[in-house]
Amino acid sequence: MNAPREERNGQREHPSRAESAAYFSNPMMSDIESDWSPMHDAAYNGRILSVRTLIGQGTSVNLLSLDRVSPLHGACQQGHTACVKLLIDHGANVNTPTIDMITPLSEACAGGHLPCVKLLLQHGATPHGATVSASPIHQAAAKGHTECIEALVQHGADVDLWSDHSGTPLYSACTNQHLSTVARLLQLGASVNSSKDGDTPLHVAARLSQAELVSVLLDHGANPAARNTEGKRPLDLAPTNSATQSLLSQRGVVSSDYKGSIRKDRTQ
Repeated sequence: MNAPREERNGQREHPSRAESAAYFSNPMMSDIESDWSPMHDAAYNGRILSVRTLIGQGTSVNLLSLDRVSPLHGACQQGHTACVKLLIDHGANVNTPTIDMITPLSEACAGGHLPCVKLLLQHGATPHGATVSASPIHQAAAKGHTECIEALVQHGADVDLWSDHSGTPLYSACTNQHLSTVARLLQLGASVNSSKDGDTPLHVAARLSQAELVSVLLDHGANPAARNTEGKRPLDLAPTNSATQSLLSQRGVVSSDYKGSIRKDRTQ
């Protein structure tokens, strides 16, 4: 059994993968695959003095684990801004993807670590990430990290970036019921009627019986008459006698001055 980790600031550190994995490569070698190294462990746990010492000893900041995780990934995942800066200042690659095509920026956005997000973007991190399915903006939208979305858009991220898995960031935010994120995405120009698998964001909000989401979407031009692949309108998906059903019933008639545009499912 492994010995308990030292406690820091009254809290036990996260168990390191180094405790259960044997090192088989030289941590002094650069940009090669290695197992979880002391550098990975120090960066993940925010031990900046250890990171600085390892750098001073010649350890590469770009060591990759077998699944291509870099020390920068770990620092970004945990929100250790000082470690992120130190690694970048010593040449860490801000755009290295893992085996699952996750970039450090995607990790920072998933965790809502805004200072890390800004730092990465300032040092050339690609706002769209390495793959659409794990894009930073989709990660932020799914978790409701609105400020991270704002930072990404300011650096050129597409507010309507499409993913076959998640749809648009707006669709993802609706699916996860993040009201303030939905509202901000709409303010940033997100397409309110883009559909995934036939459902628009309004269909999603109605099915989830989220009256506030429904109201915000309608206020930004969502089409209450849109039908999905089963021929159902959002009203048809709302639970009976719910506030959502009542709201859609009141506003369900498409007016002559309706300005919304329906974007077809891109997967069809």
